Amino acid sequence: MNLLLEAIRGEPVARRPLWIMRQAGRCLPEYRALRQSHSFKALSGTPELAAEVSLLPFKRFPFDAAIVFADIMSPLPALGVDFDFAPGPVVADPIRDPSGVDRLRSPDPGEMAPEVIETVRAVRGAVPAEVAVLGFCGAPWTLAAYLVEGRGVKDFPTLRAFAAAEPDLLDALLAKLSDAMAAYLIAQARAGADAVQVFDSWAGLLSLADWQRLIRPHLESM
Repeated sequence: MNLLLEAIRGEPVARRPLWIMRQAGRCLPEYRALRQSHSFKALSGTPELAAEVSLLPFKRFPFDAAIVFADIMSPLPALGVDFDFAPGPVVADPIRDPSGVDRLRSPDPGEMAPEVIETVRAVRGAVPAEVAVLGFCGAPWTLAAYLVEGRGVKDFPTLRAFAAAEPDLLDALLAKLSDAMAAYLIAQARAGADAVQVFDSWAGLLSLADWQRLIRPHLESM
């Protein structure tokens, strides 16, 4: 019995399944202790450490799902994107013209964040069948926000200007990202993720009409 998957399928459940966004993270003293000796990039990029962090909440709480500890930026190096955390994502060479979109690679699924795929396998092997394993990716729009702006800033003015001035180029960028992220989610599912999510942290930058016009088609294609 897996309460979360039953609920996702719309089946009757004895109680509401429970997991918490960021349940494996800064709310836990064990996580903060790990951060004293490891950077965020090291924690999320090392399967053994990422699996350990993913499992930390279960030492305290009987959650119904384990979300894999990773970052939405994790698959981007396979597309040719160099970034670091300072502390949020900082892209070395932002994309603001056709050549930037053209140089994005279309990697094989096996190339994208193999460390995350290994973490999924490790977490699936460590939790009982009744605990769902959740994978995730960043939505094309949210990834594009970092790729165009270069880093997270208030209101993302460069992204907004880019979207207004270069709608066709933005569409091409979103199409590349949606194809790559769909393949990445499939790889996570094949590695043992029971369900996957698309995180669109910056969807709120858009009006509903603009979201429907610019973003929804790419999410549906995924």
